[in-house]
Amino acid sequence: MKRFLPSGLLARTILIIVTPMVLLLSSTTYVFYERHWDTVTRRLSLSVAGEVGMVIDNLQSVTDAGNLQPFLESIQDHLLLSIEFQAAATLPVNPPPSTVQNRILDRTLTKALSERLSQPFQIDTANLGEAMAILVQMDDGVLTVTTLRERVTSTTTFIFILWMAVVSLVLLAVAILFLRNQVKPIRNLAIAAEAFGKGRDAEEFKAWGATEVRQAAHAFQDMRARIQRHMAQRTEMLAGVSHDLRTPLTRMRLQLEMLPQDKEVGDLLADVVEMEAMVEGYLAFARNQDPEVAVETDLPQLLEQVVANARRTGADINLLADDDILVPLHPNAFTRCITNLVDNARRYATHVVISAKRVGAMIEITVDDDGPGIPPDKRDEVFHPFRRLDESRNPESGGSGLGLAIARDVIRSHGGEITLSDAPAGGLRALLRLPA
Repeated sequence: MKRFLPSGLLARTILIIVTPMVLLLSSTTYVFYERHWDTVTRRLSLSVAGEVGMVIDNLQSVTDAGNLQPFLESIQDHLLLSIEFQAAATLPVNPPPSTVQNRILDRTLTKALSERLSQPFQIDTANLGEAMAILVQMDDGVLTVTTLRERVTSTTTFIFILWMAVVSLVLLAVAILFLRNQVKPIRNLAIAAEAFGKGRDAEEFKAWGATEVRQAAHAFQDMRARIQRHMAQRTEMLAGVSHDLRTPLTRMRLQLEMLPQDKEVGDLLADVVEMEAMVEGYLAFARNQDPEVAVETDLPQLLEQVVANARRTGADINLLADDDILVPLHPNAFTRCITNLVDNARRYATHVVISAKRVGAMIEITVDDDGPGIPPDKRDEVFHPFRRLDESRNPESGGSGLGLAIARDVIRSHGGEITLSDAPAGGLRALLRLPA
């Protein structure tokens, strides 16, 4: 059942309103149309059948008395029955066809005539427009009695159902307009939350609508303010600590370089260099948290700039990107993200390939290399800050362990995700998926 139900709140609410309304109309139609109209039609049919029976009972006597024509005129004037007699005729072999619309009328009139007449008869309620005919087999011919259908039917039933349907449609239209106004603030809240999740500027929206919706809107605004405040405090603290550490580290390095060089001094100097690299990583991570306005960016052009910078440092790198891929990005942060992925690939591989294409409503960017790759059970671990698979203390064998953490942080701030898998060349593939 779920796959046949609408997914939208407005559509589901309308369905909740329409379903009982349809059931009400159906039940009312059955009870009123079938029962009420059947009762009214039966009584009217009995009246017409009685009149036809009276005409047949008196037809022979008035004919013998020579009063046939005045009798027929009286019947026409007072009973609205038009009578025609076909001498030596018989009833048709095939009776006139019946219709679905006239099933109650045909059934009721047939039953009433059967109770009033002893002669064979046929009725025709479908071929004479607003009139109907009753054909009775007499001893010397066929008597055809024609009258209006309105004598055995009631139009109040159709009027009642028509008015009920019109009023239901009007009420449904009013309900839809009301529901659209109730759903609109929920949709605005969802749009604002989605924009904030993608790192884009979520325009201030007015908290309006039902009480629960206003509460949700205020809760979202408070949550957004707390997140932004937390991010700002974390960035300030990390940047401050990293900046304060640079001065004593620089002083320690200068003092070590002035000492006589031996193994112990060399080890200490390596530790200082590693600490400086970690501090630079902290600062890079902090810079990534700086507020930046999302702008419509030509993605192939941005990737081309990253590739050009990598080639200037001697990298063997190729770019395969579709044309005209425009997507809202934080340009500086996203450039840093792609640069970190390229630097990570260059560190362990000899050839790197970047590709970008549009896949449905998403943008997919891949960074492939021909290096040794990363074991599947370690691929989630490398995204943790300050985590390196190479546990050696040699700063030349790897960075500070923040490159992939920064990359994932940037992608998630754009509402996307990054995953690692095997590259076609046997190395590592970094797949970035962004909403278009």
